[in-house]
Amino acid sequence: MSFTNPLVYGVPCFLALILLELSYSKHHKEKKDLYKWKDLVASLTMGIGSTIIAPLTKTIAAIVLFEYVYEVFNPEINGVRTNIMGWESFGYAWYIWLLCQLADDFSYYWFHRQNHNIRFLWAAHIVHHSSENFNLGTAVRNGWFTIFYKPFFYMWIPAIGFPPEMLVVCLGIEALWQFQLHSVFIPKMGIIEKVFNTHTMHQVHHAQNIEYMDKNHGGFLNIFDKLFGTWKELDENIDIKYGVTKAPNSYNPLIILTHEYKDIWNDMKKSKNWYHKFMYAFGAPGWSHDGSTLTIKQQQNLYK
Repeated sequence: MSFTNPLVYGVPCFLALILLELSYSKHHKEKKDLYKWKDLVASLTMGIGSTIIAPLTKTIAAIVLFEYVYEVFNPEINGVRTNIMGWESFGYAWYIWLLCQLADDFSYYWFHRQNHNIRFLWAAHIVHHSSENFNLGTAVRNGWFTIFYKPFFYMWIPAIGFPPEMLVVCLGIEALWQFQLHSVFIPKMGIIEKVFNTHTMHQVHHAQNIEYMDKNHGGFLNIFDKLFGTWKELDENIDIKYGVTKAPNSYNPLIILTHEYKDIWNDMKKSKNWYHKFMYAFGAPGWSHDGSTLTIKQQQNLYK
């Protein structure tokens, strides 16, 4: 059975919604600076680049990686797909779709959280956080390198018996939800906030206020943030400052895409100790062998 990735229809909608929000903001005095032209052009350029690269890597992920894993762990036995653990591989019932989407959200949480916890991954993900603006344009400001390792966080899903094409559709739904979260025009939504990752929660995630940093990594649910201690509600009395503490200070897409890798290399040269070099590359962002810079957890402990 084959399905169409929802992003095929989503991309034109993304552009239309960006134009709508841009027009709306320019006619409201308090939000007239929501978009900055150079920043928007940089975001769109990186978004276009990831749109070109993504189909190539997703083809590899879906057809090669996910399909390979599915075939290895779910061989046909007497004409029936059977997982190596003994159960029949999953079909396409509605509740299987829901379970696959839940599994996708669990994987997204850990993929996203590790992008913030491992500096080499953060070097790819920082692109998305590098804008000081929070708008739908920022939503498409995606790094080009996360696409290459993201599928590995999801391999276990086809391994336990979910069809690869089902997972690809769920990944598309996840991306659609993530896009629309990047808006300041949607207020808190009452009971919906109990379950779903919402716009105000994602504002927290994009803030560089110390109490907000490394919070709200969820996809469309907030349950995993609450379970694993990374959930934070928006305090409307706090003025949010968006972006990162060490910004690229450039609208050049190539600099935005690569500046953190350059910083990693420069930090690795600070010490001849190989453990220190490893930690500068794969430890938490901000780690230093001499305490000259601090991780987010260290800063938050001082803040308390």
